[in-house]
Amino acid sequence: MNTIEEIANVLKGLKSAVIFTHMRPDGDTLGSGMALSRALSLLKIENQVVNEGPIPENFRFLPGIDKILRAPTLDAEAYICVDSSDESRLGALQNIYFAGAAKKITVNIDHHVSNTRFAKYNYVRVCSANCQNMTELISDMGVPFDQEIANYLMTGLATDSGGFSHSDVDGDTFRAAAKAADAGADVNTITYHLFRKKSRARAELYAEVIGNLRYLTGDTLAVAVVTKAMLSKYGLDTDATEGFVDFALTVDTVEVSVCLMETGKGQYKASLRSKGKVNVNEVARRFGGGGHVLASGCMLFGELEEVIDRLRYAVYQHTEDA
Repeated sequence: MNTIEEIANVLKGLKSAVIFTHMRPDGDTLGSGMALSRALSLLKIENQVVNEGPIPENFRFLPGIDKILRAPTLDAEAYICVDSSDESRLGALQNIYFAGAAKKITVNIDHHVSNTRFAKYNYVRVCSANCQNMTELISDMGVPFDQEIANYLMTGLATDSGGFSHSDVDGDTFRAAAKAADAGADVNTITYHLFRKKSRARAELYAEVIGNLRYLTGDTLAVAVVTKAMLSKYGLDTDATEGFVDFALTVDTVEVSVCLMETGKGQYKASLRSKGKVNVNEVARRFGGGGHVLASGCMLFGELEEVIDRLRYAVYQHTEDA
């Protein structure tokens, strides 16, 4: 693996770049991508940020977020992937990445323990948020932080750390946040849009989902289910469910929380969270997914009750006391 200094030198030497963010974008991939884009622009390096789908409403307050493209229009010298453990996380854009990877400089900047080191240049440090890595990288590139960079970085730091509440938050997380705050990050505006602002429709969906939580395995596993019919009922998209999985971890008996999102007939996207007794990265890997020890995701196929049973058994097998 490369050092952060080596990655910084590669990026500073570029003439142009496309920055790939992962599908179903969250604050960390968007914050990483937009902060790096701003840094490259300040170095007069032409660049674009791309994502396969629409940007969730709660991130649209960020300046420049509307410039993210569904596909690159720039024949860039380099492809840079941020906050993506492997190429499949790029969704529909992975085909574009694969098509150009052989003839372009490829860079992978990530913080997932499951990262496959898929690029020519890789920097993977497991930490609370990839924006921690991006804070260090932009500093090593010699780019002074302005308020725009600061807001992007603070967005990623706040979202992936659960508002600085997750167990992997350490001094480096707070030092990165302090650097962003010192550069003018608007913490009040950012946290309002990320954690407090919601529509009535989203509030009503949340109430229904949480009101129908299933408690399994002696109340140590909680499963929330969001169906396509429920989203249609409230006129919402899948991004409205961001954060739903976190609620059940506030229940004292629950060790693992799962949110199952119906994406098609017999298809469910599972988001998994753990308090620490269960390595949910290993659980997700059994189903072709991955992520972090305490937060991971995967896709499951089958009837809902079958999917829940398979998840329940997998969680049981990866529980420390099992």
